[in-house]
Amino acid sequence: MDNFLSPAEVCDIVPGMTPSLLAQMRFRGDGPPYIEASPRKRVYSEISLRAWLASRERVQTGQVQPWSSTSASIAT
Repeated sequence: MDNFLSPAEVCDIVPGMTPSLLAQMRFRGDGPPYIEASPRKRVYSEISLRAWLASRERVQTGQVQPWSSTSASIAT
């Protein structure tokens, strides 16, 4: 069974994540998938969070990150 995490719990798991950054990433659409449990409550599936983290894994610093401004300029 999947566990659901609050934004604060996500911040505890993800190094460097803050509630503000998580909210910005939700707004931009480049953060972990979330569930809108009610109009003012967002929760995160632990399985989806871990998959999202794994999708951001890199082997070198020169790789283009999907959320960077560089990737947007390359795509145009």
